[in-house]
Amino acid sequence: MSALNQFYLDFKTNNRQAALKIAEGLLRRLGKWVENASLVGKATFFDVSQFPWIEGIEANWQLIRQELEEILQYRDDIPNFQDISRDQYGITQDQRWKTFFFYAYGVQAMQNCTLCPQTANLLHTIPGLKTAFFSILLPGKQIPPHRGPYNGVLRYHLGLKIPQAADQCGIRVGNTIRHWQEGKSLVFDDSFEHEAWNNTEEVRVVLFVDVVRPLRFPVSLLNQLIIQLIAWSPYIQDAAANQKKWDERLKKRLNPKVTL
Repeated sequence: MSALNQFYLDFKTNNRQAALKIAEGLLRRLGKWVENASLVGKATFFDVSQFPWIEGIEANWQLIRQELEEILQYRDDIPNFQDISRDQYGITQDQRWKTFFFYAYGVQAMQNCTLCPQTANLLHTIPGLKTAFFSILLPGKQIPPHRGPYNGVLRYHLGLKIPQAADQCGIRVGNTIRHWQEGKSLVFDDSFEHEAWNNTEEVRVVLFVDVVRPLRFPVSLLNQLIIQLIAWSPYIQDAAANQKKWDERLKKRLNPKVTL
């Protein structure tokens, strides 16, 4: 039986974890093609100057921060990562990693974009954007070592709200450790093992974005197809449905003057 057939069989029989492992295995086999066709090379962390759009995002980071502060007033009504994607239970089970989604593999969270119009407009300037959200780590949160399944996307972090003890709040990708700074960017390949921590008494927030990795033709076309298939998968569709439920919950808590 082929790996693809086994994937569908496992998913239909609700063996979700087995199906995920098969899918991840298929994606990792494609990783070498992606790596060899990369227009930005291979690295754990990338030079941000390779991505011209970052300059415009950083220049307007305070606009994003202002909208974030409004959202944080409703922190208890913001879902945890595993509330949106139950497949994240392997890396987080508590209430200390909150996520305010704008996009998930191209699926737009319309209400959230309406609540943060400046952020939404800036996100439109990012080429190849697939996923975007406010990633909120509460005090003491540690995200254990893990790897993303596919290197056809790259991850972008913009520091928005960083604890004063910045050396106690950071991220490791491969063997390299970095610390976030407000208004500054990090770009990395999350298919390398990585982990993050907030060992402070303050909240840490970054704008978390996944973008299509710049690749040479024709691998770029294959990559677009794979990313679209991921977006159509039950895993992403389930997450989109969960997001809508949380949208309704937040809507009930918002100031009645806010029109959606």
